[in-house]
Amino acid sequence: MSAATRKRPAPDGTAAGGESKRARITLGSIYDYEKLEVLGEGSFGVVVKARHRATGEAVAVKRARASDLRAVLREAGCLAACRGHPSVVGIRDVVEDAATGDVFLVMEFVGASLRRLLRRAAAARFPEARARAAMRQLLRGAERMHGAGIIHRDIKPDNILVGAGGAVKICDLGLATPARPEGAAYPERRVGTLPYRSPEQLAGHRDYGPGVDIWALGCVMAELLTGRFMFDEETDDAMLARVTELGRALGEKGLKAFDDWPAFQGLPELSPGAQEVLAGLLAVEPRDRLTAAAALQHPWFAEEGEEERPAATCGSACRAARSCSASVVTVVV
Repeated sequence: MSAATRKRPAPDGTAAGGESKRARITLGSIYDYEKLEVLGEGSFGVVVKARHRATGEAVAVKRARASDLRAVLREAGCLAACRGHPSVVGIRDVVEDAATGDVFLVMEFVGASLRRLLRRAAAARFPEARARAAMRQLLRGAERMHGAGIIHRDIKPDNILVGAGGAVKICDLGLATPARPEGAAYPERRVGTLPYRSPEQLAGHRDYGPGVDIWALGCVMAELLTGRFMFDEETDDAMLARVTELGRALGEKGLKAFDDWPAFQGLPELSPGAQEVLAGLLAVEPRDRLTAAAALQHPWFAEEGEEERPAATCGSACRAARSCSASVVTVVV
């Protein structure tokens, strides 16, 4: 079953024929896709695996809980800004159910989440070389997002997908937002998931920057290496106290602070390079925190190990970008 594409009014309700500078949006039909199975639930909707009826391609389709076109277009715009990068999930289309008005994001199908992979792992953690391979890709994805003026704001293993050949991709940009000028406040006081929330967010600051994603990636890196949460308190205040404790320990003991941190107890010792990268990602003061680009310049990422696997090539991502169906989405973010 297929339905003709049609033009919707702009998010402010301006009619298609009215005078407006907002983009006109031509949406495809959800009936071009056959639902196969439920994959999970993202920040703002359920995600299912589906098949494009014409091409047979497997895709992931995210349905918004509410028909909030503005939120859907914001996420679509953030994804489109990163289109073609092998470490950010690719957007294929934005479609609708013409009967109900519900809007859906269509994305490339990658594989299981990193969270699920960690739960299945025998030791529930990655050897250092494999963690390095994953972090290299994640930081490249963050570098692309930040370079495009996008902050994810909810990076965690649940929002990271692992595909064939060890490809790792950041997904679920439901909380992502175009970055505001330095010092400008966001309307939300705290966003994201507590164990990955940055010190500045825990303190209630709303004028944060891309460093919130870097902090979250530091927490992910620690979890990859240990199979445990780096911070596991239940409230923002308790988490902030714990984070501050790490900052104090790093200031007093240097990298040896990791030897005494509970998450690393009973595990093989980290290499100095891994400790340096982790300390840079988890710098409590945002001004001291590494950027994604700076972290990737660390010699640790130039090393190779037996557990490392080649990442998916950019060619596959570029082919994905070219395979979008006929619907066109123009988004201003």
